[in-house]
Amino acid sequence: MSDTEEEIHEEEIVVSDDQKIDIAKWFLLNSPPGEIQYVANDLRSVLNDDNVYQLAASQAFPVYNKSHIVCLQFPNRSGDVLISSFSEISEDEYLDPRTAQVAKVDHVRQICTQMRPARDDELPSHYVEEYRCALDAEISKYVGEAYSKGVFSVYCTNGKEVEEPGLDFELVVVITATRHSPKNFCNGSWVSIWNIEFKDELQTVEIRGKMQVGAHYFEEGNVQLDAKHECRDSTMFQASYSNLPDSTFKELRRKLPVTRTLFPWHNTMQFSLTRDLTKELGIGK
Repeated sequence: MSDTEEEIHEEEIVVSDDQKIDIAKWFLLNSPPGEIQYVANDLRSVLNDDNVYQLAASQAFPVYNKSHIVCLQFPNRSGDVLISSFSEISEDEYLDPRTAQVAKVDHVRQICTQMRPARDDELPSHYVEEYRCALDAEISKYVGEAYSKGVFSVYCTNGKEVEEPGLDFELVVVITATRHSPKNFCNGSWVSIWNIEFKDELQTVEIRGKMQVGAHYFEEGNVQLDAKHECRDSTMFQASYSNLPDSTFKELRRKLPVTRTLFPWHNTMQFSLTRDLTKELGIGK
């Protein structure tokens, strides 16, 4: 090989630190579910430059953890926190609404290092919290039945300051389940996100769902699956019906009915519309 060819060859393999960081980030961000730590260890050895690795890891790990909804255990093992954009308080703090705790996270090590009580401004109002807790209880039953290793959380993403009926708010349900078995050459994950928007004026609930399944099989090969699906639906706001006797019916009443008899509003719960209509119209005789 001539001197000129050697110079060209050397120029082709020269890579700047910025380029190394970008390449390292790409590999980290595209790591299969549950395998980013393995990829990180290999990258650290290949780069042979701890500064470059640390820069790449500090930028890639937070994005990876949030996109994969990584579940981390509290330091005292009293609960779990999901790393997501919905639970993010700051760059390294994440809320667990069920326990009203905020976990401080080391993204690169993927551990919770500290925890503190959530502040009032980080939590929804008491009114919204009642809905969040009710939904949390129902999702807990579902996840317990449908997922062998499922973890979930319910967040308020919009309207957390709403104190009474009349305004809209939105809850988000995040469900994640993982199955990591590197000894058997396979890893997989399931993530589903459900946006539930309560529209008070329209008395409807709008639901948007997004599901993602990832799997990696690498026994004598390298096969990856990344499947996504989205759906949406709407339903009537059932809470409105529970207020019919005390609010809706009263708003529709006339001050003096055509029968010249006042309606017994003090005893609306025991009023039988079907019984009185049957009697009035002579149905069933």
